[in-house]
Amino acid sequence: MSKIEKAKGQSASLKGFKHSKPGLWLSIGTSAFGAISIVKDARKAREENDTLKLVNALVGAAALITGTALLVRELRQLGSDDVLLG
Repeated sequence: MSKIEKAKGQSASLKGFKHSKPGLWLSIGTSAFGAISIVKDARKAREENDTLKLVNALVGAAALITGTALLVRELRQLGSDDVLLG
């Protein structure tokens, strides 16, 4: 098996993980760490009275909230597809 074929196989398995419950929970967890960084940036921008940095932090927060909402929706849809959950 060549390195390319091996890499394709690993890539396919990672794509499956990305859309599984553990993968979605991991993504939501990494978003939480991103929120910490955004809060720090916003505080620093407010201390320095830097409007542009504050706007950047707010836009980043909006993107983080939207991304997390999409992940939660996908997690709920994944749960509703499960026959055992009813």
